[in-house]
Amino acid sequence: MNEDILNGREIPAEEQEQLEDRIIDVDADKLKFYEDLRRKAKGWTQTKSGSIAGKLGKYLFLLPDFFILVCRLAIDKRVPKKQKLMAGGIIAYVIMPIDIIPDFIPLIGQVDDLVLVVMGLNMILNEIDPKVLADNWSGEGEVLDQLKKITASAEAFLDKNILQRIKNWLHRK
Repeated sequence: MNEDILNGREIPAEEQEQLEDRIIDVDADKLKFYEDLRRKAKGWTQTKSGSIAGKLGKYLFLLPDFFILVCRLAIDKRVPKKQKLMAGGIIAYVIMPIDIIPDFIPLIGQVDDLVLVVMGLNMILNEIDPKVLADNWSGEGEVLDQLKKITASAEAFLDKNILQRIKNWLHRK
C-alpha cells in the first residue's frame, strides 16, 4: 500500500498511477474563477429566489459536475461499451438545443437535463461498480447521495408526463 491518501483511504501504488494518468492539468486561476462565479451564483439564487427555486438552484449547480462525470465515464476503461453508449446519448441530449423543457426558460429549462443525467447515471450504475462512479466524481458531497436526493425530488415535483418522457428517452437509448 502506498502511504498517499486520497478521500480518506490508502491507495495501492498501481491504482494511484492509473488515477494520475487521468488527471488533467487545469490553470489554478481559471479554477478559482469558476469556483468564485459558482459561489456568487449560488448565493444569488438562495437570496433572490423562493425556497423551491433555491433548492432547485442548488441541484442545478450540480449539473456541470454530473455532466463531467458522464464524460469521464464515457472514456473510463472500466466502463463497458453498452454503458459508454448510454453516456454518449446523455451527453448528446445535454448539448442538443432541443429538449423536453426548452433551455431558454430560466432555471426550469435545465431541469430536464439534470433529471435525465441523474436517471441515466442510475441506469449506468446498475451495470458498473459504484467505485468507478466515485473515482470519477469531482462534485460536492457523495455522488450516490446526490443521485438519490435529485431522483426523489424529481419524482416529487416534476410533472408525471415530463418524467415519463425523460424515462422513455432513456429507455430508447
